[in-house]
Amino acid sequence: MGIVVYSDCSHIQLTAPYISGFLAFREVSFLVDCIEKLKHEKPEYMPQVMFVDGNGMLHPRGFGVACHLGVITDMVTIGVAKKLLHVDGIEKDASHAEMIKQLTKGGESFPLSGSSGKILGKVLRVCDESSNPVYVSVGHKISLETAVDLVHRCSKHRIPEPIRQADIRSREFLREKYEPKLRKQPRVKLKKTKDTSDTPSLDGRNCIDDDELDCVISLFE
Repeated sequence: MGIVVYSDCSHIQLTAPYISGFLAFREVSFLVDCIEKLKHEKPEYMPQVMFVDGNGMLHPRGFGVACHLGVITDMVTIGVAKKLLHVDGIEKDASHAEMIKQLTKGGESFPLSGSSGKILGKVLRVCDESSNPVYVSVGHKISLETAVDLVHRCSKHRIPEPIRQADIRSREFLREKYEPKLRKQPRVKLKKTKDTSDTPSLDGRNCIDDDELDCVISLFE
């Protein structure tokens, strides 16, 4: 499967609000910064293809974060989403669930075709051990079939290894950054009363601002 040859984490402050369908405008500039840093510090590790934790053409406007990042950097990108984005009449309904059940082994997939008739992506069962699929779509400069094949080849668990390793490293980064703060924070349990809803709680999440983000890049060889 390969080994991690480069990993970098950075903590940044988001300046744009979260608006559904416009995630790229909130986050892509920071991802580009990570790539530019890699290009200058370790150019020998510049990737031939990038796996993006998000959607590509499987998007309300046909241009998700994977497309956005690919066009800006002029690099090959693949969108790999963990949840189905309901677009163009595509829904996670009983019919969709039944088609997922028919994927019996890793590497099997079926296309996601919307009301427009366009194939926007594919549902892929990545490995034999997990029946929970991922949603693969074209980001930039790659065909859908090649994208699906690469996601399958780069996976030994449900999530393709480049994204999985980035997830693992981001959690480690957060633990190292916030555990000292958490030890100092009091913990308040939720209480329900007849007149009010849940009272505010004070826990680990209060130490992480909604407008903060950790950018992580992991590269494999």
